[in-house]
Amino acid sequence: LKTFLSGLCSGAIVGGYTPSPNSIKYIVSLQSSKSQHFCGGSLVHKSWVLTAAHLSVSSLLLKYGGVRISSHGTEQYSKPLSLIPHPQYNRSTNNADIMLIKVGHLGAYTTLKYMSFAPLPKQNAGLLAGRMCRVSGWGSTSHSGGLTPLTLRTVKLPIVSTSKCNSSNSFSGNITANMICAGSSTGGKDACKGDSGGPLVCDGRVYGLVPWGNGCGDSRFPGVYTAVSRFRRWIDQTIYSPYSRCLKSVGLFSRKD
Repeated sequence: LKTFLSGLCSGAIVGGYTPSPNSIKYIVSLQSSKSQHFCGGSLVHKSWVLTAAHLSVSSLLLKYGGVRISSHGTEQYSKPLSLIPHPQYNRSTNNADIMLIKVGHLGAYTTLKYMSFAPLPKQNAGLLAGRMCRVSGWGSTSHSGGLTPLTLRTVKLPIVSTSKCNSSNSFSGNITANMICAGSSTGGKDACKGDSGGPLVCDGRVYGLVPWGNGCGDSRFPGVYTAVSRFRRWIDQTIYSPYSRCLKSVGLFSRKD
């Protein structure tokens, strides 16, 4: 199964810490066929993973139930059945950078000790500036994009208002209504290379997906995340609509190169 978009996943947990074991059980590592991590995702249903749309590899493996990149006995693997990007995704502007991955049915094991499903916000639910959230992943831990950790990392970040994020000394109007910003006013904390697609969790729900930014941990440029609440209706329709299930079963929802 070959993906359909041009950009490699980007996006590191800079200034973060190692969470307690099994405290973030919905996170998924998207890996190459050689088990090399390159992106993150969230298990939102027994057959569906939510991630960013700008992923580009020739083959894909999904790893669940583990906090380490390498195998250690608690993980489970699956291959995607179909990749469904949002139809309005724009690779030039990063707008609607969201994708659902259909996977084979996961066993009951995955919902017990090591795995859970990520709760999502209601359609168009908003967040006030200053609200503390948490972003997690296995991405780089340095501003330069090196030093990939072996164990899951997480960092707490406040939401930044769209007006501030869109100001002339920041992203200058490039933040759309389908994006939210989060970052420390003093810098030094961010998501970076290798974290793309991973969850930004606020009030226990996945409000954002790591898509892009400008450097790592720069106080002038907060991290920019896909606003999941803007797409909750599309997510539900894709997962639960009988019509969409029929279309996916014959491959009409997948786009391939």
